[in-house]
Amino acid sequence: MLRLLFLVLLLFAPLARAEEASRLTELDTLDKTRGWEGVGRIDMGFGSFCTGALIAPDRVLTAAHCLFDSETGARIPVERMEFRAGWRDGRAEAFRGVRRAVAHPEYDYGSSRKVARVARDLALLELDRPIRSSHVTPFATAKLSLRRGNEVTIVSYAEDRSEAPSLQNVCHVLESFGGVGMLSCSVDFGASGSPIFVVGAAGPEIVSVVSAKAEADGRPVALAGELRPSIAELEAEFSQERVEPLKPGLRLLGSPDTGRLGAKFVRP
Repeated sequence: MLRLLFLVLLLFAPLARAEEASRLTELDTLDKTRGWEGVGRIDMGFGSFCTGALIAPDRVLTAAHCLFDSETGARIPVERMEFRAGWRDGRAEAFRGVRRAVAHPEYDYGSSRKVARVARDLALLELDRPIRSSHVTPFATAKLSLRRGNEVTIVSYAEDRSEAPSLQNVCHVLESFGGVGMLSCSVDFGASGSPIFVVGAAGPEIVSVVSAKAEADGRPVALAGELRPSIAELEAEFSQERVEPLKPGLRLLGSPDTGRLGAKFVRP
């Protein structure tokens, strides 16, 4: 629930007419979760959590702001983190600790450049042991970018639905700008780091990661950083096998913006 509240004026054109998004479906049975077991809950200690997705047997993709305490801006020790793959009703396909956590090299938790911060809100977690299970398959990352009108799928955990993942089979990209997508997907606290998929002949591939929830033109939206080209930059940082000190940040508060597309951002 990592709650960082801030207000910004989005630099998007007027929102596209929203096509109807599907309802959230709780994946509360073995049959429903089949194929999605690589999505898991990342417990951060003291009751806080984010969502993440396995992209290699020992590697989880999530949001960079999940690595920080939202009250103090301090880095959360990796010793407190646990990835629960396919977590459902008290059981998981695998439990793993986290050996190290690496944020995108250009991510700055305390930056006043809100759109740029969302665009680089990506992190990789190295697990203490690989997950090698026929039931848990790492997801591929897509080689395309978010485009207005794209149909996407999201799997997430969140406040009031923390004990099983939820699937929203259809939501849409309303706008994209500066490496940030605005989507009609339903997100709430705990959904930070949730994978956003495009589903094609090769199956689901991750195209984006949830960074924040917001209101725009009076309706709820999700904000997500695009993977391309940020994922390559993040993986290069990760491959150097060191953890750079992450920049400390402050909790940002503001007052309502009167701009045409004022958006109230709340870290989910």
